[in-house]
Amino acid sequence: MNTALIHKYNIPGPRYTSYPTVPFWNKEGIDYQDWIATVKQSFKESNQKEGISLYIHLPYCESLCTFCGCHKRITKQHGVEEPYIDTVLKEWDLYCALFDEKPQIKEIHLGGGTPTFFSPENLEKLINGILAKATVCEEYEFSFEAHPNNTTKAHLQKLYDLGFRRNSFGVQDYDPKVQKTINRIQPFEKVKEVTDWSKEIGYTSISQDLVFGLPHQTKESIIDTINKTKELKPDRIAFYSYAHVPWIKGVGQRGYDENDLPTADEKRVLYETGKQLLDELGYVEIGMDHFALKTDSMYQAMENQTLHRNFMGYTASKTQLMVGLGMSAISDTWYSFAQNAKTIEEYTELVNEGRIPIFRGHLLSNEDLVIRQHILNIMCHFETSWEGDELKFPELAECLEKLAEMEKDGLVTITENGLTLPDAARPFVRNVCMVFDLHLIRNKPTTRIFSMTI
Repeated sequence: MNTALIHKYNIPGPRYTSYPTVPFWNKEGIDYQDWIATVKQSFKESNQKEGISLYIHLPYCESLCTFCGCHKRITKQHGVEEPYIDTVLKEWDLYCALFDEKPQIKEIHLGGGTPTFFSPENLEKLINGILAKATVCEEYEFSFEAHPNNTTKAHLQKLYDLGFRRNSFGVQDYDPKVQKTINRIQPFEKVKEVTDWSKEIGYTSISQDLVFGLPHQTKESIIDTINKTKELKPDRIAFYSYAHVPWIKGVGQRGYDENDLPTADEKRVLYETGKQLLDELGYVEIGMDHFALKTDSMYQAMENQTLHRNFMGYTASKTQLMVGLGMSAISDTWYSFAQNAKTIEEYTELVNEGRIPIFRGHLLSNEDLVIRQHILNIMCHFETSWEGDELKFPELAECLEKLAEMEKDGLVTITENGLTLPDAARPFVRNVCMVFDLHLIRNKPTTRIFSMTI
């Protein structure tokens, strides 16, 4: 990749799991009744047609991984499990009371935190409690994130028995120095063990998370990590760029400073090295940061133009309504976003009061909906079109002027009614989306609130 282009375009920018991005949600939040109304509207429009998705946030971890940007609670006291699950099920009851028919669940994803912090028995209580008030779509996907160090064969078997067929293991990097710095000590043998168990039990899609740009990470450690990953051959790999945002994530990321991190040029080498190795192993780049074998549903979704992106990241299927349950979880009705209270105490208090525990959100305008579709198209398919009047907007001409420079730099190809990104320009996909981001353009941040784009 042209080094000059890296320096030119490596600027702070959103990752676009939503539009508008969270910093540009309405400062007054979303009116509670507007939130309820859009949940009902979206459910009515989509439940019979495509079902709904659930993201369930399980926030507990036994130790702090210092690179992590998730909302979590660190504890070794497992007595917290049952009270938390009881609260999540009460929250689900509050949503079910809004629906005029039984919800059809197409997708469940358990995120965290560390979902496998919870015992197999408590995870069973959670999922059975959810499904007791729902039906499951014929084509569904249940998935969960897992820490290799505390995931037992009993966890894997229990979740498989409950319908889960996809799991994701956080690996990050196998270099001992990197692991020590980010407080994530896990040997290759442990990752291999849980991967082998998953295959033996029958999981059809096993994913691993790798991260480039971590403190003290080198080209050699990336090569070693991917060579070890080659032996396990997961179906999907998320090859994430580390987002160093200590001003947001606080104490964990302040355990090291930017002098310990690869420079922008070094980080680009880490990405290109990893990407080349993954390509040689038969992985195809999917959207941003994701790679999959051609046998995996993520690849098939890309080929079929059904790939979707939301607060869970990329998904192989789309639902209009995604309900987020648990502390800090974000819900999406397509017409609005809402995030739950960020502390367990406040979350629990609101649920026990009989109130869906949102504390902020955003009601999308007609303009937001148009821009959201363009950004979703670019992030998922590396192209978008404004051929139809419904996807035109007054500032389009100004956007095209900015895109003209990107076209000169080889980052986009512009036609009369649309644009595409060449394969080599995919690392710059966030920059292309920023040209359409009217909230960002109109309210340019005066302080750094996003990670670097490249």
